Amino acid sequence: MTTSRDLDIVLFGATGFTGGLVAEYLAEHAPQGLRWALAGRSLSRLEAVRDSLGSADVELIQADVNDSASLVALAARSRVVITTVGPYLEFGEPLVKACAEAGTDYVDLTGEPEFVDRMFVKYDETARANGARIVHACGFDSIPHDLGAFYTVRELAASAGGAITAPLTMKGVVRSNATFSGGTFHSALGQMSRPKEMAAASRERRALEERPAGRRSRAAKPSVGRDSDLGYWLLPLPTIDPFIVARSGQALEAYGPAFTYSHFAGTKTLRYAVGGAVGVGALALAMQVPPLRAKLGERVKQGTGPSEGRREKSWFTVDFVAETGGRKIHTQVSGGDPGYTETAKMLAESALCLAFDTLPETSGSVTTAVAMGDALLARLQDAGIRFEVVEAS
Repeated sequence: MTTSRDLDIVLFGATGFTGGLVAEYLAEHAPQGLRWALAGRSLSRLEAVRDSLGSADVELIQADVNDSASLVALAARSRVVITTVGPYLEFGEPLVKACAEAGTDYVDLTGEPEFVDRMFVKYDETARANGARIVHACGFDSIPHDLGAFYTVRELAASAGGAITAPLTMKGVVRSNATFSGGTFHSALGQMSRPKEMAAASRERRALEERPAGRRSRAAKPSVGRDSDLGYWLLPLPTIDPFIVARSGQALEAYGPAFTYSHFAGTKTLRYAVGGAVGVGALALAMQVPPLRAKLGERVKQGTGPSEGRREKSWFTVDFVAETGGRKIHTQVSGGDPGYTETAKMLAESALCLAFDTLPETSGSVTTAVAMGDALLARLQDAGIRFEVVEAS
């Protein structure tokens, strides 16, 4: 943990919709004496955010993704940098580079697999050498899934009174009534338009990534079907989440000798499951046609989000069912609005966890479960996100 810096946390992208929610959360929940700053391109807009927080002590830093010197200076001053500036494949690399080279911990909200893989290939070695923890996907992508799986493994092992020694299979099933964010939508559009580039980045990462001897961890390729455990029709989700969970399983011996994870959206009727599968397939095809991709992008603006009233009515659940050695457990992670309110909470608590908690000795490109594990789990439970065992047998 870097301590010889004059700022504990810098929030880059504070003038955006989600960045503003992260700033509000830090202003309301940060420990006394937190040394933090808001960063972005426009000082006048940063001042407006600071005024809305009523936090005169918050420093303002002018920085731009197209000005590498400003990002180098920002990273050099801070122990942890938060960024909400996406799509990350377009805007994210300069800040990852600056943090890796400065030995500064980094957290973001990306759900873009290609970006995460490319940053691993380019900067994991540098981050390891300098002691930086580069932790991607610290919002709804992918904390409920990554820490939910981590929690499930922990509870399953505890119920057996020891370590997991047999192959472990787990499925995660997501349900929500929330609207998605403009930033998430544009990130998804970008990724769906680049299947060949995504595959190439994944191959490059796998060629460099260390694999534990005698153990394996993988994300399965599931199909549509009815689940007898939960009673839902399951629709495979083409998100970053199963890959993040599998990487935690690869890094942590607690997941046992052979860990397999499957990721789904859950619906109550077959009609919605089939409709969802058809819709995702049609969207993926449309993304290969530039005029259609541009038209869809114009319909959903970045930097905007639902009203506070709409967010207050939103909820999410992620159910996990895991089996190993004749034992079975059903757990659930649940909370409020996933795309904004809870995402801002998760991102802010991740940064605070890296800055102040006693954590495992890690560096390089690491997942939330590997970097923060139990400490972040406890923080999120204290903040109102529920992790609970539904049934164990």
